[in-house]
Amino acid sequence: MATNSLVTGLKVTLPVMFCVMLATLVYTIITDGLPLPDRHDVFTPWFVTTILDFYINIVPIAVWIVYKESTWSGSILWTILLLIFGSLTTCVYVFLQLLKLTNQEASEDPMYYLLLRDSIKDGVGLRDKNSLVVTARFVFGALGCVMLGALIYTCFTYGSPFHMELLYPWMVVLLVNFYINVAVLSVWVVYKESSWIVGILWVALLIGLGSVGTSVAIVVQLFRLSPLDPLYLVLVNNSNRAGDMYERTHSAVLRM
Repeated sequence: MATNSLVTGLKVTLPVMFCVMLATLVYTIITDGLPLPDRHDVFTPWFVTTILDFYINIVPIAVWIVYKESTWSGSILWTILLLIFGSLTTCVYVFLQLLKLTNQEASEDPMYYLLLRDSIKDGVGLRDKNSLVVTARFVFGALGCVMLGALIYTCFTYGSPFHMELLYPWMVVLLVNFYINVAVLSVWVVYKESSWIVGILWVALLIGLGSVGTSVAIVVQLFRLSPLDPLYLVLVNNSNRAGDMYERTHSAVLRM
């Protein structure tokens, strides 16, 4: 029942977050106009840094979408939509993936079936010998360092971000957009950890440090894999990798 309640909760929460984001965006456009590049009241240094934070934070979501889609056209289309509409696209895409789950999948292990693409769940592709684990460690480590450098530079150059005057309309829109994606990523982070306490600590890190926290969380998960492991195993938790789910599929493929 717990897994079914998770699916139900996500199916309710995602449309709510979508509506909140859409309402915030529409209201701000009507009351404050468009955030054109020549508007110096919008494109402050901390706004630019937050944009960088936002786009680094959607890199793992974009990678997952590309992995999930069976065609390059679908991958490119969804990635473009994600880059343009941000968390609106995230909510729609995850919701559509939830609708694809069968009742058995939803009751068995919805996160496992949600995160992995069908070809892997069916045992196709498990023989791949080339792993991108080391490359992914480097990429997400580098992204975290870039964001940390940008935060330190902006803090030393333009002061602390904790000022009410920085919460102008378009900054609020950007923050809502940003933290909806954080909420989605947090579901994966909690799912990956065997302890709720550890999971909550990771979520606090994501909320407090943004994409730096996301990058650290992903790199830590990647270091739990062997360099020879397929990269997609970072998506599922240890019980799936070491237990029946992965082992049954892997053994079935080896016998083919």
